[in-house]
Amino acid sequence: MVERPIDLDALALRSGAAERIELDLEPEPPAAGGGGLTLGSTPVAARIDVSRTSSGWALRLRAGVVVLAECARCLGPARLELEIDVREVEQGEADDPDLRSPYVADGLLEPARWLRDAIVLALPDRVLCREDCAGLCAVCGVSLNEVDPATHVHDPEPDPRFAKLRDLLG
Repeated sequence: MVERPIDLDALALRSGAAERIELDLEPEPPAAGGGGLTLGSTPVAARIDVSRTSSGWALRLRAGVVVLAECARCLGPARLELEIDVREVEQGEADDPDLRSPYVADGLLEPARWLRDAIVLALPDRVLCREDCAGLCAVCGVSLNEVDPATHVHDPEPDPRFAKLRDLLG
């Protein structure tokens, strides 16, 4: 779904004035680390605070988002609850790229794209189902979260240097 942009000029704010916009957004699902992520529920309730400055806009986006992914250790389902709180500045004709928002063009703000990028930036380096995820057994591949680690043991691999001796005995 393509969201309609917000026309900042149509808000008709004077310098120093502000307005709060409550809206439901349906951003594209984020992609990070080569894996597909999905949003727990859409639309996402968001709040955008728009403040008029003497030469542009100060913007703040807040939303609570649930992201569903695959755990990086055990490959099971992972659920992340993220609180998004990001800010942008758009100072119109400024030459400094830090004063220009990539989400504002010709006075139009793209809130869904802004939210999608904010979700990607809020993701941890590795998505885990839980902080103490034990991962998968390196020998048999069973999830170590689902078995007792004390009883899940494997016989050690025989020393390959003694393979000829084993052949003589066996």
